[in-house]
Amino acid sequence: MIGRGIADTASAWRARLIAETAPAQEDDLTDTALPLDVWHWVLVIIPIVVLLFLYVGRRWAGPEAAPIGLALSVIIAATFFQTPWETLSVAGAKGIWDALPIILVVVAALILYRVGTAAGAFVSIRRGVERYSKNRVFLVLAFGWIFASFAQGIVGFGTPMVIVAPILLALGVKPLYAVLVALIGHSWANFFGTLGVGWLATEQVVELEDTAMTAVLTALVLLIPIAASGLGIAWMVGRGRAVVHALPFIGVQTLVLGGVQLGVVFFSPELSTFLAGSAALLMLLVLARWKRYSEPVELENTPALEEEADSEEDAEDEAKPVMSLWMALTPYGILTVLSVAVLLIPPVESFLGRLAFALPFAETTTGYDVVIDAEDAYAPYTPLTHPSGLLLLAVLATLLIYRSRGYFAKWRDRSDPPPVLRTALSDGAPAIASIVVFLVLASVMSHSGQVDVLALGIAQVTAPLVYAFATPLVGVVGALVTSSSTSSNILFAPLQDAVSRSLDLPQAAVLAGQNAGGSIGNVVAPVNLTLGASAVGIAGQEGSLLRIAALWMVPVAILVGIATMLFTLI
Repeated sequence: MIGRGIADTASAWRARLIAETAPAQEDDLTDTALPLDVWHWVLVIIPIVVLLFLYVGRRWAGPEAAPIGLALSVIIAATFFQTPWETLSVAGAKGIWDALPIILVVVAALILYRVGTAAGAFVSIRRGVERYSKNRVFLVLAFGWIFASFAQGIVGFGTPMVIVAPILLALGVKPLYAVLVALIGHSWANFFGTLGVGWLATEQVVELEDTAMTAVLTALVLLIPIAASGLGIAWMVGRGRAVVHALPFIGVQTLVLGGVQLGVVFFSPELSTFLAGSAALLMLLVLARWKRYSEPVELENTPALEEEADSEEDAEDEAKPVMSLWMALTPYGILTVLSVAVLLIPPVESFLGRLAFALPFAETTTGYDVVIDAEDAYAPYTPLTHPSGLLLLAVLATLLIYRSRGYFAKWRDRSDPPPVLRTALSDGAPAIASIVVFLVLASVMSHSGQVDVLALGIAQVTAPLVYAFATPLVGVVGALVTSSSTSSNILFAPLQDAVSRSLDLPQAAVLAGQNAGGSIGNVVAPVNLTLGASAVGIAGQEGSLLRIAALWMVPVAILVGIATMLFTLI
């Protein structure tokens, strides 16, 4: 009953999901007018390769690299994919519209962070958690893996990263690694998270032959990134010694996260990640009572952490907290309560969802018959149920509570925090520019047929088992191009379905690989890297984030590919 209600609450998302699927629904790999040759396939990957080179090789920031990738994609679309300027204009407008809700998430999250800074909340968090545990490995895993996964189960859309990364900063994690920990920590939860939006998208764009088997195989494959996220975070915190120390924690929580998700997908895939994250949060209370994780652990090599000596000196120099730990965590509690109340109670969601904004768009086509249907209301934005609106409500509630208790005035007497709104907007400006350009780029590639050529080209040159192994790679590429695991499924799940039938591969296994690939691919998605960098004040370091994130993502994708290949043989 609850699952059915949540499926209904996703109707606004579904309208958007269906809109993007028209050019990708091929029943036969040969039933397309698109040019499936090496030349056009190479043309498609040129913008992606150039972006990666500028990010990683030249270490350019998002606002510098993204426009070049967009310009290349537009030129290729117009010149080699017979895409008229009318289609490119519509694609650009859709990309801008798609960016607006994400921009609001960024701005709201940055304001929330700056409100906390202005009231001294993060000092209270750092001092407060030490009363419960002085074990930095435990604390980073607790917030960066478990809490981030729980948050992804409810809200998603980058929200877990931009609220968890600042907390990790308060715990003594270096800014670069605060983003990486939050990014990797919730990566496994992207598909069934946000109350199953990725699953709902897949159901809408593909006629599943065996719904239960598809959900179960996806949950089984996701066990790999679940465990790998915990191991990767521990490795960043303190290399081998931290991994050994954290193994019981990681083992228990992998069983909780993976086991609960696997059990729940049988009756409600939409709730599986949310309930798994909730169970893991409760397990934290048990693990925190174990002396192994309540006392400090000696680590020799700690690349992700500020030096202990520096942290202690900073703690001595900084002003004393003006609020309790629980008051400092109040904004995140408010956000959680709002999310649960709005998204898990269908009548509430239905009522609040009546306030919606959308734009009409005309039908578009290309010389290769890539047709996107016209829409009267494209991608409705419902501010009272979207994570951006929930974040803004949490910001307003936090402002009222902190102001009524005098925390802002008390902290100004002890410190000199920067102005909230001006600093938040200044921090977010580079991210906003990058997000708009990246989403316009994704829309141009979709409307011109470049994305289809990319996936179909891979399918045409691989043997069945090799393609099964490469299936997660397609999902990763989709997330890289669109900066969304859900969009990756919207674009590529129909193609994966067509390939599975063409190569006589089991649909459930192929889609499981796609689902997991899109999920873990989020760690290298440009918009997510930009979101994280802006949240902790390191805009311009997206290339460094990408390099390290890829070191985690590539071996995980290989393991997922092996698992997918094995499932096709069963």
